[in-house]
Amino acid sequence: MTRDMAGFAVTLGYGDLPEALLALLRRSFLDTMGVAAIGSTTGLSRIARKGALALFGPGEAGAARMLMDGRRVSPAGAAMAGAFMVDSIDAHDGTTPNKGHAGSAIFPALLAVADAERARGRAITGRDFALWLALAYEISYRAGQVQHATCPDYHTSGAWTAVGVAAAAARMLGCDREQIRHAAGIGEYHGPRSQMMRCIDFPTMVRDGVGWGAPSGVTAAYLAREGFTGAPALTCEGAAAEPFWQGLGESWLTLDHTHYKAYPCCRWAHPSIDAARDLMRENGLTHDRIAGVEIRTFHYATRLAGHEPKSLDEFSYAIAFPVAAMIVRGRIGVGELTEETLRDPEILRISRATTLIDDPELTARSVAQRWAAVTLITTDGRRFEAPPRTPRGDTDQPLGDDEIRAKFHGFADPVLGAERAAEMERLASRFDTLGADGFAALSDLVLTRTEA
Repeated sequence: MTRDMAGFAVTLGYGDLPEALLALLRRSFLDTMGVAAIGSTTGLSRIARKGALALFGPGEAGAARMLMDGRRVSPAGAAMAGAFMVDSIDAHDGTTPNKGHAGSAIFPALLAVADAERARGRAITGRDFALWLALAYEISYRAGQVQHATCPDYHTSGAWTAVGVAAAAARMLGCDREQIRHAAGIGEYHGPRSQMMRCIDFPTMVRDGVGWGAPSGVTAAYLAREGFTGAPALTCEGAAAEPFWQGLGESWLTLDHTHYKAYPCCRWAHPSIDAARDLMRENGLTHDRIAGVEIRTFHYATRLAGHEPKSLDEFSYAIAFPVAAMIVRGRIGVGELTEETLRDPEILRISRATTLIDDPELTARSVAQRWAAVTLITTDGRRFEAPPRTPRGDTDQPLGDDEIRAKFHGFADPVLGAERAAEMERLASRFDTLGADGFAALSDLVLTRTEA
């Protein structure tokens, strides 16, 4: 297999995909659709869909249904609305070396293009969609690694997922090698190089940039098909990029670096949440006995702060409050994504009594993984300490299939109904084996209106 990105994108076939990668894509399909289901209930998602309806009418490219909504807009509009929807609940898959997320942009974007193509009479199978997903993930991951290595600022995931989406969508549209090169370049040039730490320090609805990364990639593919030029993408070509593209088609960063989330908040908080949960359980502690919490972690995580979040956006980019929620309630799930939870006096008491410690050693270690150590201080002055740890969900501590299914149903069942969610699970868990009719049925399940 060539190491050249465009050559890889134009020649890769379904038969080149290892079974382990297909299994991962099935898992990500189910996991992402669960997040989309609960995401469809958020104010952020409703605003994004309203904006898409106002701004992105269908054109000659065809109409695509918005994720979990059913109303038709352009493929770019559906990609935008869907990406904001998934990103509105911080529980989707991610990649630690890139400090970001790919599936939240890739699934909404490729589903939108596929739906527009289907509306124009094209039969699309699960094998087709698996191939496009594999391209988008792998190209996004590698472009993201180049960007982090060559750019001084920490940009959001939208910056590098725009490149992967552009290349995969161009393949979907039948583009040749040169058109795919240009699509990647257009997506990179116009993708949102937004400042991730701005959203950490001042949490709002802009989130991880995928709301514009996804439509930027889709738009790039359609422009390239019409002859618009934009190559080279500097994250894909040139001396600085070349080391990160070695082994393309032989090794898969998607397999090595995809993680899944146990909780719907920034993953930088997860090792602290896990540690607090285990300390409470192992020592038979109750929240009324907790007088204070100390969290030693890496620098970026201390900037999550969030002792008194006032919105879901602030909750998502917090560390003190989610840890306190785990101490008080023993869980962080759909029930904690409410206004009532943000006002819970006991959670607020413990959150305010949480001290964040910027630990240089853990900062140095938090490259391939994210590290934190937690100490609980009881009302009688005792200290219960957990050693430094990394979050569950990485390849060394994977979430089990039963946990992924439980997470999916916990998110999806209240919104979609248990029957629809069960059918979605059945089809998504083997989506790459579906023929055109079966994949159309799955598409209809994820692209029609929720009850939210």
